[in-house]
Amino acid sequence: MSGFATTVDRRYFEDYVPGSVHEFGTIAVEPDEVVSFGRRFVPLSYHIDAEAAKSSIYGGLIASGWHTAGLMMRLYTDNYLSRVANLGSPGCDELRWDKPVFPGDDLSIRVTVLEARRSESKPDRGIVRSFVEVLNQKRDIVMSLKMVNFIRCREPKADRKEQ
Repeated sequence: MSGFATTVDRRYFEDYVPGSVHEFGTIAVEPDEVVSFGRRFVPLSYHIDAEAAKSSIYGGLIASGWHTAGLMMRLYTDNYLSRVANLGSPGCDELRWDKPVFPGDDLSIRVTVLEARRSESKPDRGIVRSFVEVLNQKRDIVMSLKMVNFIRCREPKADRKEQ
């Protein structure tokens, strides 16, 4: 459940409160997409061949970690990032694939705002650092990473009222 007071089409830097936790999902891991993604980008037997994958350490077909990251990004952009104030990202840190993701899994995300600070050099925006956990339907963490996003401020620094 999201704790945001605003929707993604009204969300600005000031709405990302450090310490707040937001949950969104689900998105299905479709068997045909696992194989299709694997064939195109990561052609390893446990991503593309269900029969061969049975003898792998995973015991069956699994989604590529990069496919899992793509599914996470869909939930993240649809639900967490502002549609009116997102200015992009310089990257992420500490990407971990903790458990395999199987066809048929349903994934959700839990996002904790770690830090939100106004940019010193560009005061019309802030820097939001978030910890993203991807969970399967059993609530196991299957992937995690720390994201950094630039988000436009609702109010220019000079116009902000002191609180």
